[in-house]
Amino acid sequence: MVSNLLTMPAPDHDPGKAAGLSDCVTEIALASRILAREGILDSFGHVSARHPDVGSRYLMPRVRAAELVTIEDVLEFDLDDELVSPGEARIFAERSIHGAIYRARPDVMAVCHHHAPSFMPFCTSDARLVPVFHLGATMGQTVPLWDSQDEFGDTNLIVSTREQGNSLARTLATNWTVLMRGHGATVAGRSVRELVFRAIYGARNAEVQWRAAQIGAVRSLTANEAASAAEFNLTPFAMDRAWEQWSRGATIE
Repeated sequence: MVSNLLTMPAPDHDPGKAAGLSDCVTEIALASRILAREGILDSFGHVSARHPDVGSRYLMPRVRAAELVTIEDVLEFDLDDELVSPGEARIFAERSIHGAIYRARPDVMAVCHHHAPSFMPFCTSDARLVPVFHLGATMGQTVPLWDSQDEFGDTNLIVSTREQGNSLARTLATNWTVLMRGHGATVAGRSVRELVFRAIYGARNAEVQWRAAQIGAVRSLTANEAASAAEFNLTPFAMDRAWEQWSRGATIE
């Protein structure tokens, strides 16, 4: 199954709607396992993708640790975050994050919410997360911080309502990564593979920035450097190489 995914169809090849949906579901399961192996997701956090054929719906696994997600776990939701798939399943309360971003950003095709350890110091301090090396620039030039306290006061920090999701999406705005005070981060992408790339190298950027701060002043990329580096590294030339490596160790049933 993995080897089939690594051989992408030519641009003029129409695999049909069923194949598109099947590939999307498989990539969600693979992305979940890749991000678990890379230490971005653990028992908590989740990946979703916009439905490839129905833009008003998205696909997201049932409640399960990311490392264990299979294609059978992936469910369909509408943009009101209601379960469309038949049957009963335990579903994530924080699907509100995903639905809100898909409603607000037609350009977003995949979303990940995580609590990567390297991000947490930036979610619990006044330090700004900035691009400091070329691959890290793919997290985006600006990484805003969303504080649930501003609009909702004391909560359990779980984004479980439409209003909270909408608020987070407004803070994300046109950016690709948003920090969540005392909680974690949410990353968006124009494809599942791009999402995985942004999430992994965003976490590595956070780690590099934190380590640099221990030995001296942090030297961030300029805005033009960050934009140029992100543009180059988010091409298939770079992303496909990384996806091939990551997916080899993340086979699914």
